[in-house]
Amino acid sequence: MCFFLLREQRRKTTAAEKGKIIVYRIKSVIAKRFPELFNLFNELEDSRKRAGYSIAEIVTGALFMHLFKEESRNAYTNDRRDAIFAKNYYRHFKLRLPHPDTIDGVMRVLKPELLEGLRAELVGSLFEQKVLRSSRFLGKYYFVAVDATGMHTFDHKHCDQCLTRTSKHGVTTWFHYVLEAKLITSSGLAISLASEFIENQPGRDYEKQDCEQKAFVRLAAKIKKYFPRLSICILADGLYPNKTIFNICRDNNWRFIITLKDGNLKTFHQEVELLRGIQKEQEVYRADKTSHTKLKYKYLNDIEYEEYNYSWVSCDEHKTRLSDKMEETQRFVFITDIEQASDIVVNTADGGRLRWKIENEGFNTQKNLGYELEHKFSRVSNIAMQNYYHLLQIAHMINQFVEKSSDLLELLNEHSKQTIKALWKELVMYLKSIPYSQEQLLIFLSG
Repeated sequence: MCFFLLREQRRKTTAAEKGKIIVYRIKSVIAKRFPELFNLFNELEDSRKRAGYSIAEIVTGALFMHLFKEESRNAYTNDRRDAIFAKNYYRHFKLRLPHPDTIDGVMRVLKPELLEGLRAELVGSLFEQKVLRSSRFLGKYYFVAVDATGMHTFDHKHCDQCLTRTSKHGVTTWFHYVLEAKLITSSGLAISLASEFIENQPGRDYEKQDCEQKAFVRLAAKIKKYFPRLSICILADGLYPNKTIFNICRDNNWRFIITLKDGNLKTFHQEVELLRGIQKEQEVYRADKTSHTKLKYKYLNDIEYEEYNYSWVSCDEHKTRLSDKMEETQRFVFITDIEQASDIVVNTADGGRLRWKIENEGFNTQKNLGYELEHKFSRVSNIAMQNYYHLLQIAHMINQFVEKSSDLLELLNEHSKQTIKALWKELVMYLKSIPYSQEQLLIFLSG
């Protein structure tokens, strides 16, 4: 009878109980996956002469602004003014919550590379725990997608590092971009390994501004520095098939699967067409009855380009829409340094298509589902903007494990219209409510 009542209680989860479950799941993920998080914060270099708050309290305060998916520093300030919110924050995390303006003052002087290195340590702990091993390609390589996204735009010069563009009508826009390397999995994880800000160096005149291609050279060096022995397969879009990228991957002992557009590598395309004319490319077929999709994979090996041999892979997808019996067709083509065979071509092409997860689970989630990536959390300081960005990546990494926990999945299933973004609103409301005892929550979760 008691078990039945607990199950009944679970089916009627209140907003406060939902918020409480999320808070405790955040604490659980940090304790299990990132147990050194607060200690690492406390070891950060602190240049302040007078400090009312510890460096760990400052940086944790900034991190939890993103973990709680606060839309702005102003919204965070308003929540902090609530005495119950601040009390609950301390009760759960045993750290005081500084005013966001105090946090911002430190974010303006803290060296961004310290937070990026700290983030790499946290990701490294996931590899040590072997959490991601099951997602490896060919039992060895982790898929790492590379892509750039916009962070902030201004109608005036924000800082000396700004990139600029001028429209045909003479209107100039100043903006900041970032190049990301995210480890991605078919289960939907998109974990940032390293970031490289695409920006001009101050005090120098440029005939050509910084760009994604230049930034990749720097980003690759960071990835190799942080994860020197990690077996990586780079996934990238049609901007990346060129000799420089291929050489970087070869020098780092990385593999790659890169989107190949019609205008890319003309001599490579010519070689492909020549080989297709004199030999039949290998084909593999696959059908997915659930999605009414048929897929045809083709491949060719030993195609020479710039003194090295590569493989060509294509995937033709035919999907039938049940509503109107119309057929949708898409074609995906890749160049790879992995020699193909009938037993790996499907995984290769499907791996290449996983690149879109950096845009969807990565950038789209961070821009539109609560993290407010494009919001200017610090309008005047480029250093602060970079620090907030690094902390946002850490917060997103933690929350991904929270959102994939059985508790959160059950909450989403309990209410068909419930969204992750709405659940996090209830997290904040819970922190503003009179706290329940830990024993009450454990009884609830035991059901």
